[in-house]
Amino acid sequence: MKDGKVYEEFEVEFQLKSNSREELRKITVNKFLSEKPGYWKDGIKHVTRYKYFVENLSDGRKVYLLRPTYLNKGIDFQVWVEKMDGTEDKRPSHGHIFNDLILKKGENPHKFQALMVAVDKVWRCEEPDNVIASLNKEFERGFSVELLLKILKWLFIEQDITYWNYDGRGMLKMTIDRKVRD
Repeated sequence: MKDGKVYEEFEVEFQLKSNSREELRKITVNKFLSEKPGYWKDGIKHVTRYKYFVENLSDGRKVYLLRPTYLNKGIDFQVWVEKMDGTEDKRPSHGHIFNDLILKKGENPHKFQALMVAVDKVWRCEEPDNVIASLNKEFERGFSVELLLKILKWLFIEQDITYWNYDGRGMLKMTIDRKVRD
């Protein structure tokens, strides 16, 4: 018990593949709606927490989602990467993505153009593993292309859930384009 609460933690394998923005959002939200709710028992608050393993990386690490989040209310989630810096699990931010893309652009502008085509494909809901298979380009610095695209898949889905009635994933994509394209 911590802070007068009992935390019940659940780990769930959740593989999601679809080429439809609407379907990605719907399936993800429905998955979250199946969570066991928090409750009171014997005067003690029981809180449920979920870790959804959503992507497997070729080096054995995983991308996962954490719920609930604490900065926003509702059905949102955080994207995390196991041992993102080699030692600790971390939450990649939009800033991490922008900085990584700028780093890659500086390293090799030609390969960067191919990478941006891959980012566009993931934005259009193509599966990162399929996009990576056709890309065959790596960079010496920053995230692996695999990690970058798999993080972006889930950041785009998160934006679709949070800002569905606006532009969802389009807002993040426009910011990427503005910050890293010529």
